Amino acid sequence: MSERAEEVRVERACFLLHLRPELVQEYLRVHEDVWPEVLAALGRSGWRNYSLFLRARDGLVVGYCESEDFAAATAAMDAEEVSARWEATMSRYFLPAPAGTGGDRPRERLVEYFHLA
Repeated sequence: MSERAEEVRVERACFLLHLRPELVQEYLRVHEDVWPEVLAALGRSGWRNYSLFLRARDGLVVGYCESEDFAAATAAMDAEEVSARWEATMSRYFLPAPAGTGGDRPRERLVEYFHLA
């Protein structure tokens, strides 16, 4: 074994979601008690250091997480049965993704262009 431990790749992902303004408070209440099965699935799927931030005045949500590979972590989460149930429950809270953001998810991924370690 080498003297240096093998470095684990960490990909940082940041994304936007847009809540329906009239449902912001209800959405926040739901997140006070996220289903334990969802939390376990996120961990199994490789989502780490996951946070959601809210700009309350207009329902803008900023999500951040770390993983070894965000596309793979997202695909793994999508394969979890509980994810489909959670997403179906959550879908009513979101406005559609803005045109041109790609895909049918309400999540709009941002491009990281600077990081200070």
